[in-house]
Amino acid sequence: MKKYTALNDISNLSETIKEAILLKINPFEYSELGKNKTLVMLFFNSSLRTRLSTEKAAKNLGMDVMILNVNDAWNLEFEDGTIMNMDTSEHIKEAAQVISQYADIIAVRAFPTLKNKAQDESEFVLNNFQKYATVPIVNMESSTAHPLQALTDAITISELTDNKTPKVVLSWAPHPKALPQAVANSFVEMMQDLEVDLTITHPKGYELNSDITKNTTINYDQDEALKDADFVYVKNWSSYSDYGKILSQDSNWMITKVKLGMAKFMHCLPVRRNVVVEDAVLDSNQSIVIQQANNRTYAAQIILKQILENL
Repeated sequence: MKKYTALNDISNLSETIKEAILLKINPFEYSELGKNKTLVMLFFNSSLRTRLSTEKAAKNLGMDVMILNVNDAWNLEFEDGTIMNMDTSEHIKEAAQVISQYADIIAVRAFPTLKNKAQDESEFVLNNFQKYATVPIVNMESSTAHPLQALTDAITISELTDNKTPKVVLSWAPHPKALPQAVANSFVEMMQDLEVDLTITHPKGYELNSDITKNTTINYDQDEALKDADFVYVKNWSSYSDYGKILSQDSNWMITKVKLGMAKFMHCLPVRRNVVVEDAVLDSNQSIVIQQANNRTYAAQIILKQILENL
């Protein structure tokens, strides 16, 4: 693996999942692999799980880690030919090359604006780092994708499924803030590559990009969609067609114990209790969000391992 910016950078998904699960048994088995190597993590947006799990993954491999909250330093310029007489202090052309001298791998987290669809879909932050950096880039969540989370979700389902083809439902849930589509996008793409029966359920107007959902079943009746589910992955996202807008805050879409049935409950966290999901679900043994969060380390670790092996 030369980089990890999208799910298709994984050459053998089933083997990668198996190797990640094995890492949990002995996470320090490859602690010499990253010796004298440095991971630089750049955060344009705040993070808890991504930051801590990726740092732990790198240290499990023996890497040194440096972390920079970019916007606490200064604003970077990404446009070509711009006259930098406003609020940007350094151009990505210099910044990416300089950081590459300090790093063996650069990991980047940059959310969308949710205001300019074309700009967000261009992935201008992530792609500019790819363009100008001279070391591999890892996507820790971008405007349209969260491939580390999606790999985590695949690991979690693979560990816990009892069925050859489990029924997996991605359900929209209400939220007071406009959130990106990145987690939902990558989850759908990942499930399309696994042997699962995938259904997406959400109110009308919350359709994801059809280039991503393709022929995946979409059911606007949540109760019907959740029937006989094995895994229910719950996530809010803002409208894609009416870009970045909140079209509904219908509390009837909150996941309850009754709706969940016998399914296992999944969420990438953080989650708003009694808005997205009721306490009775999160506090039950059907909730696997803590195990899911733990798997963030091993998803990041297997990706870093595969990149280090190709340096």
